[in-house]
Amino acid sequence: MMKLAEEHGTEACISKTPSFEYWDELPSKAKIESMSGYLEDFEMLSVTDIPEGCQFGVSFTTITVNAPRYIQYLYRLLQNQYGVQFVREKLPSIKAAFSDISTKVVFNCTGNGARRLPGVEDAKSYPTRGQILLTRAPQITKNVMRHGKDYETYIIPRPQSNGNVILGGYMQKGVGTGDTFSSESESIVERTTTLLPELLTPGMEVLAAFSGLRPSREGGARVERTSIQLDESRNGILVHNYGAGGTGFQAGLGMARDAVSAVEDVLRSIPREKSRL
Repeated sequence: MMKLAEEHGTEACISKTPSFEYWDELPSKAKIESMSGYLEDFEMLSVTDIPEGCQFGVSFTTITVNAPRYIQYLYRLLQNQYGVQFVREKLPSIKAAFSDISTKVVFNCTGNGARRLPGVEDAKSYPTRGQILLTRAPQITKNVMRHGKDYETYIIPRPQSNGNVILGGYMQKGVGTGDTFSSESESIVERTTTLLPELLTPGMEVLAAFSGLRPSREGGARVERTSIQLDESRNGILVHNYGAGGTGFQAGLGMARDAVSAVEDVLRSIPREKSRL
């Protein structure tokens, strides 16, 4: 993602951004060592540089994503340069994805649908509800996050959006409603403006409230090659790729690479047209 931001950031609508994260409780030594190993420009902050009530803080360079426009970029890339055909259809089961006899591999990226889709029915899958606010605050140019015992507060500027900033949020495990609640919006405003008072200077405009269901899974994401019996004489190759929870944009490219790598032997045997690069 860093490379994409550096080489195609404008068209992909992602950008490198300074980030500050704080924890109410001290993270484990293993987590701190892990972060220091992969985060660019990683620094641990002194006690005088972290908010009251926090026990630990770090700064680093990360990426921010204009999620709707980034998805559109990927859609155009796959369609125009790689000739991918997009078909929207509701399937009665995962087996139905193999209805064309020429289909050798199916990637199951059904997210929250993995819990109930016949042929998958993963009982470890569950939704994690979140609520955010879309605001306009062009003076904000950094990420700020605070991890609490029972809450997550974050401020994320949205690249190439005329100064829009995402404020959050909530992490409600097992909650499946997509409704938004004014009480939660009020809490988000209170928490984020306390964490980053610059939101109020010269002012912040709340544009909309949204809620969503993160496709979570006990034990973490499932990226796995399996075999599925389609009839008495035919098996299909099914690659599961779901359960990233709230880390889909961060982990998505890596998960996709792992999923594809799991069936490289099969893909090499399938005749393909050259991509339109």
